[in-house]
Amino acid sequence: MALLGIAILILVIIIFFLVALYVIRNFTELAINAIIGLVTLLIVNFFHLMQYAGKPDIGFDWITVIICALAGLPGALLLIILSLAGITL
Repeated sequence: MALLGIAILILVIIIFFLVALYVIRNFTELAINAIIGLVTLLIVNFFHLMQYAGKPDIGFDWITVIICALAGLPGALLLIILSLAGITL
């Protein structure tokens, strides 16, 4: 009976380790994607690239940071396209 308990404990530890590894890998990808999106907006604002289209720079507020943090580079591109279309957030 004690051997069965030890086997179950080892199985639970392995499952916990695999779940933790999966979460860490996804968190790393999300963090990298968020950094790339925010750096893209920073570059667009630093070089004033929106002014070539006659639009003001994209401001850094809570909604733009959240969109870039969750969507990353596609979110930054979406914000740029919306800004070019005249839709501000």
